Amino acid sequence: MLVDPTLTRPVFALAHDYRHGTRVARHRHGYAQLLHALSGVVTVNTDAGTWVVPPGRGVWVPAGIEHDLKIAGQVRMRTLLVDPLARADLPEGCRVVDISPLLRELIVTAVEIDHSYALGGRDERVMQLILDELRVLPILALDVPSPSDPVLAALCRRLRETPGESWTRQAAAKSIGLSDKTLTRLFQRETGLSFVQWLRRLRLLMALDSLAAGHSVLEVALDLGYESPSAFSAMFRRTLGVPPSFYVGTDPAHGANSPARQT
Repeated sequence: MLVDPTLTRPVFALAHDYRHGTRVARHRHGYAQLLHALSGVVTVNTDAGTWVVPPGRGVWVPAGIEHDLKIAGQVRMRTLLVDPLARADLPEGCRVVDISPLLRELIVTAVEIDHSYALGGRDERVMQLILDELRVLPILALDVPSPSDPVLAALCRRLRETPGESWTRQAAAKSIGLSDKTLTRLFQRETGLSFVQWLRRLRLLMALDSLAAGHSVLEVALDLGYESPSAFSAMFRRTLGVPPSFYVGTDPAHGANSPARQT
């Protein structure tokens, strides 16, 4: 995505639609971004981790952060480009966020506003209200941190490649020549999550991607190593507040969303 260097306003909005399977190569912007998915699922990858954005949610990407995008389902995306100096307390790190009904309507309105909108009028007031809303976005636990420790990073890559295996903490520790206690300390230090929390969150985010691509709940549950669709559905509902069928190739209304709980 190219930003016109002649634009001088602190925030403006763009609309993009993406086909399923689209990938946007690694890039960075001088502007911060809020990517808001109206439909489909967007996965954002950076060196620090992976963030998955279900319909109705958004992801904040600060200025200068290299990232790439993976699209699942038919994605209708609305993007805010924000001057990082527009507010002193804008978020400093990537995060998946809930989008309030007010902010959603403001973004939809902003898409129709010319990027060189006049100062002092209604259009500027819309944009200033958007900036106020960006400062209070609720954070959702829809990311998988990437560890910097090379041994743990290698294990995490293997977990990503084989999420359906019956991984236990003990088996994971043995696979990289560490004790159970050492692996536990390492995961907590490097990711802020326990091994079980990290693996559960990885499976959840991979499930969102697969469901948006049209795979059935049964397929996704078995691919991710759950003993039954009911066990998978219970985990999914406990975390996201809705059953996995809610996300199977659908365009859910924002009003049905429920914030992801920390896991």
